Amino acid sequence: MEIKTIGVVGAGQMGAGIAHVAAMSGYDVILTDISADVLTRAVAGIENNMNRGLKRLDKKLAAGAISADEHAQKRTDLAASIGDALSRIQTTTDLSAHAQAQLVVEAATERVDLKNKIFEQLSACTPDHVILASNTSSISITSIASHTNRPERVMGMHFMNPVPVMKLVELIRGLGTSEETYKAVEAVAQKMGKTTVEGRDMPGFIVNRILMPYINEAVQALYEGIGTVEDIDTAMKLGTNVPMGPLTLADFIGLDTCLAIMEVLHDGFKDSKYRPSPLLRKYVEAGWLGKKTKRGFYTY
Repeated sequence: MEIKTIGVVGAGQMGAGIAHVAAMSGYDVILTDISADVLTRAVAGIENNMNRGLKRLDKKLAAGAISADEHAQKRTDLAASIGDALSRIQTTTDLSAHAQAQLVVEAATERVDLKNKIFEQLSACTPDHVILASNTSSISITSIASHTNRPERVMGMHFMNPVPVMKLVELIRGLGTSEETYKAVEAVAQKMGKTTVEGRDMPGFIVNRILMPYINEAVQALYEGIGTVEDIDTAMKLGTNVPMGPLTLADFIGLDTCLAIMEVLHDGFKDSKYRPSPLLRKYVEAGWLGKKTKRGFYTY
């Protein structure tokens, strides 16, 4: 099956990023959300992010890295590509619009009940041939697929944040996922310029099975007074040569998302090493979710 149109459910940071990359890769995009205001902000954000490429070209010209002629040609070409991509993005609050897609990627909040409900609705409003993928970062694909009428056409397609920048996509088969479905989704990710890895359908898959306990341990170290926020981040940045400290990264991801993933790991494995730090839970209770709420471990 040739995939020409991609549906994206959820116009938050991840959904908007997926829509951005899909449109720039030549796909028609149907972006849905329950809020028209969220959709408006998402498209404005996508356009702003796309235009960063134009600003980078302007900086290269100012620095003398490219000639005026090269700058003019590249800017014209990129501006045309951006215009074409934006014209391919359709937004609506009507989930049934995804009936026109060949692949739908769900990118809603990391809540099991919400994702199950969305997949039940997608199963009812799209033809049986449509592939349904989830951008979940930790939840069982097999379980999600059980809420559809086509488990053989359901799989995980986990993008990294921010989607336009990060090169990785984790692909996860449920127990019923067909080889045809896997290959089709893999081809889409590759057309988007992504590198794919296949993770087993276990809590957290590959990336978050490793990353979230690391972040959680940093939060626990802060809770126990082992170091300040700044010292923990500086120690890990300079001591392990990572570009961002764990607490800064947690703020960027969203502390509510970090907590949700840790709870999936803890519930899935019943192992105390995955127990969320009490401090992480307390910050989420306070509504201090990180960068998106202007306060987390840092103030923004």
